[in-house]
Amino acid sequence: MRFAFGKNWRSFLDRLDDRRISESTLAIQKSLGVERLDGLRVLDIGSGSGLSSLAFRRLGADVTSFDYDVDSVACTQRLRDHFDPGSDAWRVAQGSVLDHAYMASLGTYDIVYAWGVLHHTGDMWDAIDQAARRVKPGGTFVIAIYNDQGWRSRAWYHIKRIYCSSTLGRAAVIGAFYPLFATYALWLDVKRGHAPGTHARNYAERRGMSLVHDWKDWLGGYPFEVATPAVMASRLGAGGFTVVRETITRGWGCNEFVLSLRGDDYRGQ
Repeated sequence: MRFAFGKNWRSFLDRLDDRRISESTLAIQKSLGVERLDGLRVLDIGSGSGLSSLAFRRLGADVTSFDYDVDSVACTQRLRDHFDPGSDAWRVAQGSVLDHAYMASLGTYDIVYAWGVLHHTGDMWDAIDQAARRVKPGGTFVIAIYNDQGWRSRAWYHIKRIYCSSTLGRAAVIGAFYPLFATYALWLDVKRGHAPGTHARNYAERRGMSLVHDWKDWLGGYPFEVATPAVMASRLGAGGFTVVRETITRGWGCNEFVLSLRGDDYRGQ
């Protein structure tokens, strides 16, 4: 069982506009603390819609994008062909982060970007290990992994399995949770003194994303694994990384880490 990530991204691209591209680019600038990335090589693991890869290209980076999902690969190719036609500085491929031979063939990069994807592979720790090995000495690893909420995460695991199990399961989960999510979004607007719908309209400020598409990704995103910030920092620290910047959530969602590889090559687990 696996969620159709690429089909969700394909629908998202119908909403893509200059604002979302700008917000995605700004998010990467803030995350890395840079204005430009000229001359740097970036590996975008699990490129999804291709939006982050496009943002990296707009910042001047040489980009290699790949995804396991063929529809996601098609989405990334669509953006490349539209916004960067004929460029040899943006390569798009289909591949698996769990394919050790494929990963080794990619070489190393100044920046390895794996935002919200490695917990969907079915073998998160091996995926993290393979991604970390693609960071060159002194390079940067940007990774976001779902927060471990204990029993709540275990409950979400089963909800996601139900969503992906059948058409009936998907309808049942959407029918139960969409009204709850919509009510929560409305409550946020009321709490903040905003007009109804403001939260949804402004959601693009979160890396250029779409609220409804994120709802669907959250409910159906299976396989599903989690980790606490402490475990992430400990495991990657033991491999030779230092945390440069982190954004930690208190609930569901992803914890983001920007890490620097100290001197030598990554020492995997």
